[in-house]
Amino acid sequence: MLDIWDKADSAFVSAYRKHHELGFDIEVEYLGAPNVAGRQLVLVDPMVATGASLQAAYNALCETGAPDQLHVVSAIASCDGLRNAQAWLPEGTTFLVGGVDPKLDERGYIVPGLGDAGDLAFGPKTRS
Repeated sequence: MLDIWDKADSAFVSAYRKHHELGFDIEVEYLGAPNVAGRQLVLVDPMVATGASLQAAYNALCETGAPDQLHVVSAIASCDGLRNAQAWLPEGTTFLVGGVDPKLDERGYIVPGLGDAGDLAFGPKTRS
């Protein structure tokens, strides 16, 4: 994305699923970002499974103020994740999604999806 918008500010949100008996919570571990208040924000998430990490990242980025416009770009999403994101994110959010898979498995992963590509993009998991 930065090859396309090479003059744009960028941010990094490190978020992961913290699994427990009843499912999982999203933990935002690190946020490095400029202030997004009153700006256009493009959230890039490789896979939108449940939409929960997208919502957590948006909430973390908006702690200092909300953007004027929000755009979401994703390679793949589940039907449920896309529906959740459309309900949770502000009205008028635009979604650019490469493909939509029909369902999630019992752990909330996209079926057939891309496997652990997003989870393992930065190395092996060290937390459960």
